[in-house]
Formats: sequence, C-alpha cells, structure tokens
Amino acid sequence: MRVERVEDHKLHSESYVISPETAEKIDRALDSGRRIVAVGTTTVRALEHSAKESGRVVAGRAEADLFVYPGYEHPGYEFRLVRALLTNFHLPQSTLLMLVCAFGGTRPVLAAYRHAIEQRYRFYSYGDCMFLE
Repeated sequence: MRVERVEDHKLHSESYVISPETAEKIDRALDSGRRIVAVGTTTVRALEHSAKESGRVVAGRAEADLFVYPGYEHPGYEFRLVRALLTNFHLPQSTLLMLVCAFGGTRPVLAAYRHAIEQRYRFYSYGDCMFLE
C-alpha cells in the first residue's frame, strides 16, 4: 500500500459464498453467546461484510469490498461478528496487516511482530501464525 492517506487506497474485493447451513450455525453460536473465531483475514472480510446491514450472517454469494484498518484520526472499524482470529504474519505495508492491527490493536500486534522477527518466525503464506482475541 503506497498512499499518504489510508482512506485513499482502493482495496480489491474478494468473492465469497456462505451456505445457508453455515449462516445458521454461526447465528446459533451468536444466539448462545459463543464467540466467532475466523481463520484468516479473508474469512474476517467475508463474515463482517455479510453482517454489515443486519449484524447477522447472511447466506449467499457476494463480493467483500470491506476495507478494515485501525483508527488513526477517528475510531477504527467496529467488528460485528468476529471475536477471535487465527492468521499468518503478514508483510509490512499491507492491507492485511492493517486489518490485523484493527482487530488486535496496533501496539500489541506490532509487539508480536517484533517478537516474531527476533525469533525468526516465517512470514506470509505457509508461515507461522498467531491467535488474536
């Protein structure tokens, strides 16, 4: 990402499909107070995009054009569904790292990245991962 203002960046959309069965299971979990754990940033975007209107998962096929980044001059993104995230260590200056910082907090996430670098964790696809809640 190479823009001065994050709001000026145009993020690609990602196609997703949520089956009626999956939507029902997630909604039942929400109704019973269980947390929703997303595996990967694409899953976060799909679930959050799906729930943007109703706060509930909507079954179907769609394009997630949701750009999630931490708040700098204003409050950050407010997550509707996802309460925990399992994800790779992403590359610097990426929108994926921004989403992770929006979820876990910029300072704690960057501290985890410093630790990962010191310990020589593998970054990006097929690398090491972290669990955030």
